[in-house]
Amino acid sequence: MKNKIKTIAVIPARMASTRFPGKPLALLAGKPMIQWVYEKAKASKVDAVIVATDDERIKRTVESFGGQAVMTSSEHQSGTDRIAEAIKKLDCEIIINVQGDEPLIPTSVINELVDKMLNCPETPMATVAVARPRAEIAADPNKVKVVFDGNHMALYFSRSAIPFMRDQCSDSQLYLHWGIYAYRRAILERFVSLPAGILETCEKLEQLRALENGIAIYVLESELDSIGVDTPEDLIAAEKRLKIN
Repeated sequence: MKNKIKTIAVIPARMASTRFPGKPLALLAGKPMIQWVYEKAKASKVDAVIVATDDERIKRTVESFGGQAVMTSSEHQSGTDRIAEAIKKLDCEIIINVQGDEPLIPTSVINELVDKMLNCPETPMATVAVARPRAEIAADPNKVKVVFDGNHMALYFSRSAIPFMRDQCSDSQLYLHWGIYAYRRAILERFVSLPAGILETCEKLEQLRALENGIAIYVLESELDSIGVDTPEDLIAAEKRLKIN
């Protein structure tokens, strides 16, 4: 991968998940979960796909099904840091962060992010949100919410229900944040050089580091969805979804 590439999808993957150790290699319908994610990204319009990992077992698995993987430090605090290391020696302009625990991610969503970054050079960073009923996600701190302005630029991300319904105000739509990101290379490099801010530290949401430092984030509204696999129970739900589809 020595030639210049315009767009690349990078999939951060580690074995040491607290809630689901070894989940990148967990089998989903007979295939390792990381293979599902890789194949979804590979089917998109990005020019290249790599897995960024700190574990030789993941690297060997990726290479066994014909994928590309690079080894990164085991000291990284986030997938974003891992991605930044993985692309250091690559000549690429736009990086798509595809989470390694999203085996059912629609390829069309990756394509929409790529199109946004290619067609709007003034957009430094982009992500995705999906409308959800308030009753479904409001009380769950693991379901991250986002509010954005009329131009779809993010105003805030929170584990709390935002906007909050005070008194007798009419209900407002909640948006579930979907943790896939697109960055321009310079923005990614700047992002990982910045210290965690107060908001990020409070909410434990690294995207708030961007907002705290004036980095605008475009929010692509999607009608599709996926299943993020954080626990073995999520893996069972993903398998059921596959059988239905």
